[in-house]
Amino acid sequence: MRIHIETVIPAPPEVVFDLARNLEAHTESTGDTDEKVISGPESGMMELGDEVTFEARHFGIRQRLTSKIVAYERPVHFTDRMLKGAFAHLEHQHLFVAEGLGTRMIDIMDVEAPLGALGKVFEAVILRNYMTAFIEKRADSLKLMAEELLEEQSRKKG
Repeated sequence: MRIHIETVIPAPPEVVFDLARNLEAHTESTGDTDEKVISGPESGMMELGDEVTFEARHFGIRQRLTSKIVAYERPVHFTDRMLKGAFAHLEHQHLFVAEGLGTRMIDIMDVEAPLGALGKVFEAVILRNYMTAFIEKRADSLKLMAEELLEEQSRKKG
């Protein structure tokens, strides 16, 4: 199953890219799931080859997911791929396209539930809407963070 979300953010691609790979911003932007880093880099910016294990609550169940940054070109794109976790497959492409004075942030997530045919039903009935809302909420949070960061920088200049 593929989920495609686009969010326009009034900040340069470098700012949005760095927020999207920042571990503190990641855990803040996923606050509803009580997500936290339990292994790998615990703070700062994720780089090519970094592996991190997150623990979060989804569907009322505490779960762990280990992912690795497998592609990276600042400030254009990066891709993380699940190494261990609840899914049969999960890969998340993060794309950043300069647009006017801002950035079009594009999230493309390919996810496959386990359990074959039963998993396909779960994807269609529950998982697509859940993951779409999860990514949209994270994108909206990153947008707000970028706006606040630029506002703070503007205050310091003026």
